[in-house]
Amino acid sequence: MHIRSITFLLFVLFSHTHDSNLYISMKLKAAAEIGINANHIRLPETATEDEVLRSIVAVNENPAVHGLIVQLPLDSINTINAEKVTNAVAPEKDVDGLNSINAGKLSRGDLGDCFIPCTPNGCMELISQTGVSVMGKNAVVIGRSKIVGAPMHDLLLWNHATVTTCHSKTLDLAEQVGRADILVVGAGRAEMVKGEWVKEGAVVIDCGINHVPDSSKASGKRVVGDVHYPSAKKRAGYITPVPGGVGPMTVAMLMKNTVESAKRFLQAYTPGKWNIDYTKKKPQEPQPSDADISCSCQSKPIGQLAREVGLFSEEVEPYGTSRAKIRLDALKRMEKQPDGKYVVVTGITSTPLGEGKRTTALGLAQALGAHLNINAFACMQEPTPGSCFGARGIAVGGGYSQIIPLEEVCLRPFCKRDFKIYLIKWNVNIFQHIDPRSAFSLQVLFDLLVPLRRGQRSFSPAQLSRMKKLGIEKFDPLTFTGTEIRRFVRLDIDPDTGDLFFLMGVCAVQDPGSLENEIMAILSLSSSVEEMQQRLAKIVVATSKSGDPITTEDLVSMCVHVFVCVCICVGSNLHNLVITGCEWSVGHAIESRHNIQTLSNLLFPVFAVTESGHGADIGLEKFFNIKCRCSDLRPDVVVMVATVRTLKMHGGAPPVQAGLPLPKEYSQENLKQLERGCCHLKRQVENAQAFGLPVIVAVNKFSSDTHTELELVCGQARQAGAFEAVQCTNWSDGGAGALALAEAVQRAAKLPGQFRFLYDPQIPATDKLRTVAQKMYGAKDIELSPKAKEKLALYTKQDFGNLPVCIAKTHLSLRNDPMSNFMLPITDIKANAGAGFLCCLTESVSFILHIYIYNIRTRYINTHILNLRSA
Repeated sequence: MHIRSITFLLFVLFSHTHDSNLYISMKLKAAAEIGINANHIRLPETATEDEVLRSIVAVNENPAVHGLIVQLPLDSINTINAEKVTNAVAPEKDVDGLNSINAGKLSRGDLGDCFIPCTPNGCMELISQTGVSVMGKNAVVIGRSKIVGAPMHDLLLWNHATVTTCHSKTLDLAEQVGRADILVVGAGRAEMVKGEWVKEGAVVIDCGINHVPDSSKASGKRVVGDVHYPSAKKRAGYITPVPGGVGPMTVAMLMKNTVESAKRFLQAYTPGKWNIDYTKKKPQEPQPSDADISCSCQSKPIGQLAREVGLFSEEVEPYGTSRAKIRLDALKRMEKQPDGKYVVVTGITSTPLGEGKRTTALGLAQALGAHLNINAFACMQEPTPGSCFGARGIAVGGGYSQIIPLEEVCLRPFCKRDFKIYLIKWNVNIFQHIDPRSAFSLQVLFDLLVPLRRGQRSFSPAQLSRMKKLGIEKFDPLTFTGTEIRRFVRLDIDPDTGDLFFLMGVCAVQDPGSLENEIMAILSLSSSVEEMQQRLAKIVVATSKSGDPITTEDLVSMCVHVFVCVCICVGSNLHNLVITGCEWSVGHAIESRHNIQTLSNLLFPVFAVTESGHGADIGLEKFFNIKCRCSDLRPDVVVMVATVRTLKMHGGAPPVQAGLPLPKEYSQENLKQLERGCCHLKRQVENAQAFGLPVIVAVNKFSSDTHTELELVCGQARQAGAFEAVQCTNWSDGGAGALALAEAVQRAAKLPGQFRFLYDPQIPATDKLRTVAQKMYGAKDIELSPKAKEKLALYTKQDFGNLPVCIAKTHLSLRNDPMSNFMLPITDIKANAGAGFLCCLTESVSFILHIYIYNIRTRYINTHILNLRSA
């Protein structure tokens, strides 16, 4: 193992002094000569103390930088505390040795565990080159500065000299100098030490740099030291000249410290390995409730956890002590790193009680991280209120594999907070823009859409794009004619299409929930703010009378409302880091793209664990065909969670009802019933294998399961072609209960990649629907309703036919009997052009019509319109 390059940074506030610029050039030149990558960061003279400190913190956290110095004095028009600035440099990167921690270690004699200031260190090197032993000698140091005098005293003292420190106020200075075997002068006063003071044969080190008038020089001055050199050299055994003595040696010691810093970094650094301390919780018996376990665990401060996994403080926005958001800047910094291993956790069709898919995913991450000592993240969906308060549990894991603090994750979600009011504001706003019966005149609406800012009106990029569609080639709002204003303000909407309609003064929005789903899908699939803006602008809300799609770009920009969500949300579980993201229900809960990209880069070369909603036939199919196609990330392993009780239900046991006790059949061993239910498991394994990845079946063990039942399920899974089938007890044992699963995932991830999509997006939409229905659901064919056929023809005409398909259906549509030959009915199709897929509804799912009534005559509505415009 070797260091590819050694880097040090030189922080300089804009300097007008010749000496500072000379020292800077000397340091940069010396670094270049020996192969050190030196970067000169010049801050403006207007820089404030906070700006300087933030810049230093950013360098402290960058593992690619091994040394950092701040050139003194600080030349700024603002007051800056130099002591505070030098102490801000991390001690392990303080190659100038000026940090108080390094100074303290030097004063205590810990010379091997600190960086020694460069000038005193250079002086010691010069003394050693004379061959004169320091031990037992009388040494005098003139000057007590923190840069030279004080550390020089300590350095001589711990090298066993008898040291006296003098200064300009010392009364018997000549007498003290006369007793010195070793004299080091750094008082900053030109030629203050006279030659006759110097002891015969003494070693004299002159650290002073002073300018005195000299008419023979072109500049009118010359450089001298603190010692009168012509007279002192006649008595001294060794003496350093000025210039050309201590200065070059100081630069050499700076380079030496930088190399030493890189060596120390290398000794403690393992490529791709986090410096993380896992907290392990010992399970209790009897096992407490999930809430009690959460309360008994003290979560690590999120800032500390972020630093341990290699995130910079400027990339993390804390939300309290247990949660944070990662800025997308982290993606840019890590974009050149290779991807880690990517594991997706799915399941079979579960009972209404849920079967622990998320618990298993968290347990897998715990086992990989805390027990196998591998970098591992769990990337989970943010729980919805329905799951938080329903019978399915807390939806953040359970037992000793859960996200903590439980109450914060469940009751204070990141992504959906205040989201409804954004939709309502948007609906109110577009009402005036579209409805021809609006109380506002065309000119008033035009003025609202193109508001006066700083005395001028100008069009936004979205408005310019709409004008291009309309063929209006004007850029000055003042030149618009009445006809052009009407075309710009009013939309030629076909009243028989779209999600917006008007009836007797009522503004109705068809299923704002579906609009929310598409926006949340856009958040999940966007990798940057720019991409999010582009996707939001493509949301289709209606069709014009000429057959063209009308998008949100034609209405109003929504980007400002959801910008706060385009960050990566971070929390922790009992062992390690968890990333949560928004969920979109029509897409069946697929984790966000930028979360996974951050994980894959941050985790190199190991594991990112995520989940797909519901069973493999629903969530996993969309995860692969939509999410992976969009993100260009390819999973390595599929983990399929199954339980004995779910397979008993598929084998004929009475249905499980939420809130009621389990029927007695679930607590009795019935191998025939269980074996019949394993047909469902086999089909779901085949569904996952259709994408070319190894499938590991994780059997989540419950207390009522027998050893024979568990072995039967594992055997049936292996017969179905699973790479491995293991039992998991992480609900009661934490990460240790998923250790066998983690080891199997490790082995499977080493297999060569064979991932493939289910269909080519360029084939006709009907063929894509047919492929999914037949290969995932076991259907004979699809059956399009007249409405679906009409919409599909329209979307194909609008160039949406090459989008992937997202079939919105319930889990009840999967048939296990190959002789059933059922037809999959497609009742409706909606183009989610912003999210990038066609949403196809089966007869088991329908969009709900929500009507929001707004009275345009009330002050409430007018106030909200004006507030939105001002925002």
